[in-house]
Amino acid sequence: MGMKMKTESAAGGALRKTALAAMLAAGVFAACGGFAKGAYAMENTIYQFTVKDRTGGEVSLKDYAGKVLLIVNTATRCGFTPQYDGLEAMYERLKGRGFELLDFPCNQFGQQAPGSDEEIHTFCVLNYKTAFPQFAKVDVNGEKAAPLFRHLTANTTFGGFPQDGKLAPILEKMLGEADPDYAKKPDIKWNFTKFLVGKDGRIVRRFEPTAPLAEVEGAIEAELAK
Repeated sequence: MGMKMKTESAAGGALRKTALAAMLAAGVFAACGGFAKGAYAMENTIYQFTVKDRTGGEVSLKDYAGKVLLIVNTATRCGFTPQYDGLEAMYERLKGRGFELLDFPCNQFGQQAPGSDEEIHTFCVLNYKTAFPQFAKVDVNGEKAAPLFRHLTANTTFGGFPQDGKLAPILEKMLGEADPDYAKKPDIKWNFTKFLVGKDGRIVRRFEPTAPLAEVEGAIEAELAK
């Protein structure tokens, strides 16, 4: 009788240990699943990237979490350079509502962004009184493209140049002569391509350089209202 009770007690203890182990395993699994989900989510946002400011300092894009962003590749000697005026005006109107404009000079298109980062910044401040963040010059296409821009182009498509009656036909002719299939590729076509990013760090929309700034601002307003 005593032996039987000891055996049953031992068996019960083993079962309790097994149940406890299963519960712990389930908890660990859930926790790991949560981490995996979080990591996956991070991979689909711009917050995974670090960029350099114009002085060479590292900036984590996680610093902009919760804000609506417009990321623009710019140039100082381009037919679109006067857009700096409209972009600065837009920034002043919206910055107090959780909006940031991130400016990345790029010299890949007609070498229209010559000079050092400091020279580019001085030009923009003197000529357009820009106050939004300006980062170090980057490549946006090709093997040396900044990881941020690889992400932006990998997750968007080129939808054609909105017709502005001026520069759109010129761009279409120039790019078409260089590459008849250019429109089928997602790479950035020219200076002042814009990427709208929502408060969650995910890409909302891409605007080609000829898109009216009023349309861009309307889309930003819609994101700020969410």
